[in-house]
Amino acid sequence: MASGTTDRKIDKLIYLLVKNATVIVPGPKIASEIGVTRSTVWMYIEKLRALGVEIKGHTASGYQLQKLPDILAPSLIRPELGENQIGHRIVHYFRTDSTNNVALELAAQGAEHGTVVVAEEQTAGRGRLGRDWYSEKSSGIYASIILRPPLAPAAASVLTLLAGVAVHQAVRSTTGLPVDIRWPNDLLINGKKVCVILTEMSAELDRLHAVVLGIGLNVNHREMPANLKQIATSLRMEGRKIYSRAQILAALLKELEKKYRLLLDAGSAAIAQAWAAASSYAEGKRIRVLSGSDEFAATTAGLEPNGALRIRREDGREESLVSGEITEVK
Repeated sequence: MASGTTDRKIDKLIYLLVKNATVIVPGPKIASEIGVTRSTVWMYIEKLRALGVEIKGHTASGYQLQKLPDILAPSLIRPELGENQIGHRIVHYFRTDSTNNVALELAAQGAEHGTVVVAEEQTAGRGRLGRDWYSEKSSGIYASIILRPPLAPAAASVLTLLAGVAVHQAVRSTTGLPVDIRWPNDLLINGKKVCVILTEMSAELDRLHAVVLGIGLNVNHREMPANLKQIATSLRMEGRKIYSRAQILAALLKELEKKYRLLLDAGSAAIAQAWAAASSYAEGKRIRVLSGSDEFAATTAGLEPNGALRIRREDGREESLVSGEITEVK
């Protein structure tokens, strides 16, 4: 269970406790409803307590949920999604190496469009350029979404922008925090990174088989490790309150559905326009560009429909940036 998918019976237990949150649920009733022994119920309860779920045991009576749990359990997320294709299947892990690794394996095995992999903890989360992503247990949203768009491989960069806009909208609507997007895929609050998006795909020359959107969002981290304090933050650190990860994830999956439909209906230009409206980096921002071994100063000059960033060098030359990193020059 440490690194495997969450037992569906644990998911049923979570749902049962939430549904009966105001009462003591007898152990035999739990065992009967989820189809396990009473000793297994106790083992499951201990596993949930280790994740911070507050469950009070009453001798000879049963168990009572002390407060609603902030676990990304399928039974708590799916009912919020309505007719969403994205999130129709949610694969939950208490602990795994990387949700992107799991999602890529599932995609290779034929997992359907809209399948979502989530984990309470990652041991080898990663961002762009092979960098590690700090994934504190039960504090962030670590999710990977499998998409099977009827598009050419060149559209993969637009899907990264799409994910950035969806996260931006979800965070703004659920927290009100002033989140910004730095091209191509970093979400910032007060200049510090709060989310990273990693897009990976399997494709032929003219056809995308599957795209995996990996999203790591720092939600309730109390602090960052010493080596990240200057560059990273969390929603809790910025908003000075604890947020519901389940609420944010549900909002995010709904926004992804909306933006994916927008892409299919109106094309990549509509996504580029939405991204530009959400980002202070789209136009007129003084930046330093690191592209391969080349490093130079420039000013942003808009976003192209394919997701490339237009930049103007100091000598007036304009060009399109399709890869690389940028930082603000203050």
